[in-house]
Amino acid sequence: MAAATKPTRIGLAGLAVMGQNLALNIAEKGFPISVYNRSTSKVDETVERAKKEGDLPLYGFHDPESFVKSIQKPRVIIMLVKAGSPVDQTIKTLSAYLEKGDCIIDGGNEWYENTERREKAMAELGLLYLGMGVSGGEEGARNGPSMMPGGSFEAFKYIEDILLKVAAQVPDSGPCVTYIGKGGSGNFVKMVHNGIEYGDMQLIAEAYDVLKSVGKLSNEELHSVFAEWNKGELLSFLIEITADIFGIKDDKGEGYLVDKVLDKTGMKGTGKWTVQQAADLSVAAPTIASSLDARFLSGLKEERVEAAKVFKAGGFGDILTGQVVDKKQLIDDVRQALYASKICSYAQGMNLIRAKSIEKGWDLKLGELARIWKGGCIIRAVFLDWIKKAYDRNPDLANLLVDPEFAKEIIERQSAWRRVVCLAINSGISTPGMSSSLAYFDTYRRGRLPANLVQAQRDYFGAHTYERVDVEGSFHTEWFKIARQLKN
Repeated sequence: MAAATKPTRIGLAGLAVMGQNLALNIAEKGFPISVYNRSTSKVDETVERAKKEGDLPLYGFHDPESFVKSIQKPRVIIMLVKAGSPVDQTIKTLSAYLEKGDCIIDGGNEWYENTERREKAMAELGLLYLGMGVSGGEEGARNGPSMMPGGSFEAFKYIEDILLKVAAQVPDSGPCVTYIGKGGSGNFVKMVHNGIEYGDMQLIAEAYDVLKSVGKLSNEELHSVFAEWNKGELLSFLIEITADIFGIKDDKGEGYLVDKVLDKTGMKGTGKWTVQQAADLSVAAPTIASSLDARFLSGLKEERVEAAKVFKAGGFGDILTGQVVDKKQLIDDVRQALYASKICSYAQGMNLIRAKSIEKGWDLKLGELARIWKGGCIIRAVFLDWIKKAYDRNPDLANLLVDPEFAKEIIERQSAWRRVVCLAINSGISTPGMSSSLAYFDTYRRGRLPANLVQAQRDYFGAHTYERVDVEGSFHTEWFKIARQLKN
């Protein structure tokens, strides 16, 4: 392979599409890079791309030893391999040739505790370790992703100059990268980012369903509605690509491609981890949880087809008809419902990050996270700027819903939000994301909930005790005895 005449600045191992694109991005920013992959064809492919894309300073290696030795000391190597045991295997391969003070960065979607375990193991060998979330998909990796490095601050300082140039650049707020915090915080933050992404995608799908199924909008109309929405408060990557999707014709037949896509959503696991962590930390995250449930139910395609037959025979069509709607009003209502629901989804994600930060002592800055998500990543949106400002106004904000600006926006939109959810329910269309977001808002904004009855039940059957609204302390009542006396 063509070797660099002098040591390269950094190395990257793992050349699937994300790895290739990140390596080319680094090289394009003027940092000579060595690349390595277990199957050598990917190495050659990446070297070929570097030549084609502007004779970039990228050097390929077929064996791990010459790869490691080609990098200047202290060496920094980014790994982009599948989470789990492939990461451990790659670390084992590379660390055989690394020296004290060298650094490994895992750029995959790894479970945060695995990163913490590896950081400890690496430290014993005198090596530094970072777990770095990378968001933006293939395009982001090539042209500027959002990056969330956590772990050794010393390791971050080694590579800060590269990350600042390689990250997405947002005018007025800078590169979309920051040192997140200690341990597995970078991976944790990326995991929650993905959970928020699940929520966003589900809410958009529900908006689509209501507009198409009740409003009877065609794909052409949907394309123009989403394109229009992308000029206002909903301006974001996900709304932009949704508009694009509605405009793409099927290359294998008549009509639009979106209608030929099987209604079964896949998943890699980060959404599930987010919901599990929310449960572990007793943080309500119903919007994110409902998006996960929607993916599970979408997977039951054959069962749903059979269920549709059963209920059709009982007089239930796919959509309950009889709803006459004003199309223009519906489009505006759905836009408002989508925005209000989105606030709830982000509030839940931010609360989860804060709860974990407190538990682990990470001292994460929520406003700074909103800033680095403004560009490069999948959830990038103009809306994140307002979230950043909310945390700038009050870093100890209990919930985004009570920030004065967001509170005002929800109050202005709640009538439209309720209309959309009611319309969907009456039409037999499930909107779990919008409905659970609304339930979250309605629960959070009430000073008193029916939880008093649940606690009374717990004390009745399990002597779990209860507190009172008028007297300090814990109380237990012999409910069973009193109830029996009253019955006699």
